[in-house]
Amino acid sequence: MQVTAAAEPTPRLRKARAALALSFLLQGTTFALLVTCIPEIQDRYGLSDALLPVFLAAVPILAGLGSIGSETLVKRTTARGVLRVVQPAICVTLALTGLGSQLWQLALALGLFGILVGALDASMNMLGVGLQHRYGRSIMIGFHAAFSLGGIIGAALAGLAAHYDAGLPLVFGGPAIVLVPAALLIGRHFAGPAELGDAVREAAELAARRIPWRPLLPLCAAMAFAYIADASVSNYSVKYLTDGLGSREDLAKLSYLGYMVAMLLGRTVGDRAVQRFGAVPVVRAGASLAGAGFLLAALAPAAWAGILGFTVLGLGICAIIPQVFAAGGRLLPHASDAAVARLNLFNYAGFLIGSPLVGTLAELSSYRWAFGAPMLLILAILPLARHFAPAGGQAGPETGAQPSAEPGVRGTARSGS
Repeated sequence: MQVTAAAEPTPRLRKARAALALSFLLQGTTFALLVTCIPEIQDRYGLSDALLPVFLAAVPILAGLGSIGSETLVKRTTARGVLRVVQPAICVTLALTGLGSQLWQLALALGLFGILVGALDASMNMLGVGLQHRYGRSIMIGFHAAFSLGGIIGAALAGLAAHYDAGLPLVFGGPAIVLVPAALLIGRHFAGPAELGDAVREAAELAARRIPWRPLLPLCAAMAFAYIADASVSNYSVKYLTDGLGSREDLAKLSYLGYMVAMLLGRTVGDRAVQRFGAVPVVRAGASLAGAGFLLAALAPAAWAGILGFTVLGLGICAIIPQVFAAGGRLLPHASDAAVARLNLFNYAGFLIGSPLVGTLAELSSYRWAFGAPMLLILAILPLARHFAPAGGQAGPETGAQPSAEPGVRGTARSGS
């Protein structure tokens, strides 16, 4: 399904777009609260560093299952109906994660979170693609920016909670008291069949269409490498500062906050940079900057230097993931949404690899050496950058319209970054 010309959006459609953007923001907040409190979760549940990668790896596996299962639910109901249920349920799951004390309780809470976030990703993406189709122009990057803004809010809340030594029941339960009714209220304004017509159904059918894998493989690799890097920051930046650099917990939260602020700022100018310089130079510059960010973090003598490194990393990686989706849409213009769906599978693959990779290497050596693995993988995007060129292989400025779409957030199998 291509982005096609459409009439001026109605007030109802604009309201539905705003509601979906707020939904992305809520998920960004929920995700940031969870990942920035990993050290506190370990302390509360007695989770060892050896077991941590196992728990983190289980989440994207279950998210993949939840994403697959949601396709069946959407066919029987609607994407709006699925999203209305799973988003408040995720917020409740966040609160439950802060209430237990036994490992089996943590496993149950994170398992539910994984399944629900997979369903959330799929339903949000379907609604976003449908809205984009009705608008007749790309609006998906704005949704992704809303997720980044939510991440900033969540990381800031976690930092304040750590500063005042609030326990996990308050850190997770307090925001959930606000997030659950907010999700229920926002859900009333999601677009449904009356506004989207057959757009969501067409997106699902295109996602199921047989398309060739071979042309997409370089982009799939770039997607996986980018999400391995993102998973490394999401799951281990705070822990690296506290355990590796001896930082206070409230200061350590700034590592993820700086990363998300840089992502948001970078995305506000990313489209203009691509239009002026072209996708290939932007991707190469971003991969190089991201590699430098990892190096700065790994060599950091103190917490402030580690925060700076992760901030540089966020600025470098911010444009790579959107450009993977845009390149996939250009590569297979007859089935751009199906290409996006294929590429999004490597969101989960990246998180599945990234979480245990860094955790295991840190257990065997240290976090300084462990961050070397995602650094090398993000630099591996440099030789793949030529595959981001528009039709004709030109790597220069892109002045024409680009069919671009970007799926929804990545939870610990993010709902994004």
